[in-house]
Amino acid sequence: MQIRIVNKSKNALPLYATEASAGVDLRANLTNEIIMKPMERTIVPTGLFMEIPVGYEAQVRPRSGLAIKKGITVLNTPGTIDADYRGEIMVILINLSNETFVVKHGERIAQMVIAAHEQAQWELVEDLSETKRGSGGFGSTGV
Repeated sequence: MQIRIVNKSKNALPLYATEASAGVDLRANLTNEIIMKPMERTIVPTGLFMEIPVGYEAQVRPRSGLAIKKGITVLNTPGTIDADYRGEIMVILINLSNETFVVKHGERIAQMVIAAHEQAQWELVEDLSETKRGSGGFGSTGV
């Protein structure tokens, strides 16, 4: 599949690190560093604009290394970029650590996965089929 992309940053285009990688790293496109205090959130621009084919979405997810080493994660995980969006790809980060974190230009801040999806056809009914679980919610399966 091909995705049309405009790169207004000075960073290279996203690329898959290995043959089996599901996602690509997104990099910060900054003129000034962003200083994030503990529990602060911010929006980080990437300088990327994409034309995703209908039937697909881009999912923005945290980078595991940044999360475990620095306590930095994507706040709306996964963030969804719809096929009809043409604006700049932006990443909402939050600092869950007890230390200040500095986002620098070119830093890998998140990863992005392209995924197929379908739109559901809603059928309004009065009742749903019975299952063993029924309406048992959180923790009802013993996990």
